[in-house]
Amino acid sequence: MAKLQGFEFWRKTLREARFVVAPMVDQSELAWRLLSRRHGAQLCYTPMLHAQVFVRDANYRKENLYNEVCEEDRPLITQFCANDPEVFLQAAVLAQDYCDAIDLNLGCPQMIAKRGHYGVFLQDEWELLERMVSLANEKLSVPVTCKIRVFKEIEKTVRYAQMLEKAGCQLLTVHGRTKDQKGAMTGIASWEHIQAVRKAVNIPVFANGNIHHLSDVERCIQETGVQGVMSAEGNLHNPALFEGRSPPVWEMAEEYLEVVKQYPPCSLSYIRAHLFKLWHHTLQIHQDLREELAKVKTLEGLAHVSAQLKQRCQEEISGGDEKDGGLPLPHWICQPYVRPPPKPAVTNGSCQEVEVKSTMCQKRALEDSDRAAEGLSKNKLKKRSRNPNKNFCPELKPKYLKCEQCGNPKGNKCVFSLCRACCKKKAFKEVADCPSHGLRFKTKAEKQKAEEDQQKECERTEGSVTERDRNKQTPQVAAASCREMTEQTEA
Repeated sequence: MAKLQGFEFWRKTLREARFVVAPMVDQSELAWRLLSRRHGAQLCYTPMLHAQVFVRDANYRKENLYNEVCEEDRPLITQFCANDPEVFLQAAVLAQDYCDAIDLNLGCPQMIAKRGHYGVFLQDEWELLERMVSLANEKLSVPVTCKIRVFKEIEKTVRYAQMLEKAGCQLLTVHGRTKDQKGAMTGIASWEHIQAVRKAVNIPVFANGNIHHLSDVERCIQETGVQGVMSAEGNLHNPALFEGRSPPVWEMAEEYLEVVKQYPPCSLSYIRAHLFKLWHHTLQIHQDLREELAKVKTLEGLAHVSAQLKQRCQEEISGGDEKDGGLPLPHWICQPYVRPPPKPAVTNGSCQEVEVKSTMCQKRALEDSDRAAEGLSKNKLKKRSRNPNKNFCPELKPKYLKCEQCGNPKGNKCVFSLCRACCKKKAFKEVADCPSHGLRFKTKAEKQKAEEDQQKECERTEGSVTERDRNKQTPQVAAASCREMTEQTEA
């Protein structure tokens, strides 16, 4: 059967999906996808998977994709981050039988993506991206899609999208924010960029950004002309967003926990993160339960804290003591979290840096003012308290040489100049030793051969002794044997 492309792929395989759950690291796992599908989502993405790890680690493949196969969870698109055409292809080949398409992440703006050189930090390397997409499109049995962020210039964004389409991208998701729009500087996504891309390409386009309610979805489709709308943050705070409902938080939390029990295993960290998102506004009021939610170590413990939050909310409702959290809806209703806009650093020519910094750091009040002046985070200050000589300056940190095969730090004294994992494979294949990594394949092989040779020598020695004993007869035995033969002859 020929591989479907473009709009035919969107219509037949994706069933004209308009409501899409975004790929979210450690958040769009099977249980959450199933919950979202029950409440209006028509297409889901897996969390972003690291292509290189997916290729080399069988356990990673099982935990993140193979163990999550479910008939209800279709259509499904698997997303990878990668920066090498061959590695991306290998990972995609291993995943293509478990999903309906393979997506290349070109939109992640986080620091980990910068260090790993993937996501949005590849958006200026058009030749590399063209090779990656075209090779995958040529070799895979399922379509290739891409998720991108925009450039500041609309014209450059359009050329970027057209390049990916020409390379073989069959569906494009456009996040209407630039590489620098993240965290406190997230701001508003540009639907103008998305509209320009939609008009310029001949493949389906999904829009991403500024989606908090179902009315936003409808308005985005009307203004941009896209085929579908993707939600990330909005979906995490309200899984019923695509239904146009804002249910009580405990309703969604209880249903999610039931799905988790029905489709194990699910990492406890994922569940905790989802409950923090769902109960976000209520936890601003009930800080004691916030701390307890962060500490519990079991699924039952998380469910108990959620039940306590439900009880407190219902007591507020029955007592008419509704706490005002400055929200459009009561805090126990699923609703989006809107980040406050960043304050300007300069006002009327006077620097407001100290004021802005103090405002942003209210949640992280530090007792040690001297260390706070260094600009260290709370986590780094904890490390400094344990080790006063801890160094956080990137320039002064030791530079680690990379493994020639996988890019991880290599062993300083490794005979092959590799990391331990790669060294183990090479030493096993070549029957060699690496004292640096404690590998003794050659020594063990030589020892085993010596033991086998010694055993053969012992068997040979025992055999020769038996033969000598058989041939070496006493004179009495020989005489008796002769008499016996003579008597037999005479008879």
